[in-house]
Amino acid sequence: MARAFRTTRRGITGDFESGELKLLRRLFADVVQLLEPEKRKDEDPLAAMVGIDPEAERPADSAVARLLPDAVRNDDDGALEFRRLTERSLREEKVGALRAAALLMEKPQVVLTPEQAQLLAKALTDVRLVLADRLDIQTDEDAARLHDIADLEDAEDLESYLALVYNFVTWVQEGLVQALLSSAGHPSGER
Repeated sequence: MARAFRTTRRGITGDFESGELKLLRRLFADVVQLLEPEKRKDEDPLAAMVGIDPEAERPADSAVARLLPDAVRNDDDGALEFRRLTERSLREEKVGALRAAALLMEKPQVVLTPEQAQLLAKALTDVRLVLADRLDIQTDEDAARLHDIADLEDAEDLESYLALVYNFVTWVQEGLVQALLSSAGHPSGER
């Protein structure tokens, strides 16, 4: 069983079993697959280089829409224009963070710098957003109804299995954020 992230002399440290690491890396890869920008043959290389996508539209997948929400409310044209100017860069930034997070989660004992911990926290947030969408979590009450699913034996169907995964990722992220806050309070990073 994983041991929560904590601040140590070596850095922000967490211990995981190989199956837990494999699960987290798979989740990161799944979200990357959702976010990776499509490559088109007729794409303008200069526009792609600066992150502009004149073909961008609001995502049809509700999970991707949670990851890439409209930046302008009550103005569909303004939201679409902003999306076309920024979405590609945002997708690439998120994909980079998710891939980097997967690389950080390769060994049973994970030791992170504060910068790496922040990157991992961002990636975990994106995973939780996708899981929350798939579980139709809209409110704190929705999340609370899933809170008691904490053991594999509690997972009877796909929804309860996803809830178990959501609860695990939430636990990992909460421990990571607590360790980050603790390290910020201790400039030397020692506890």
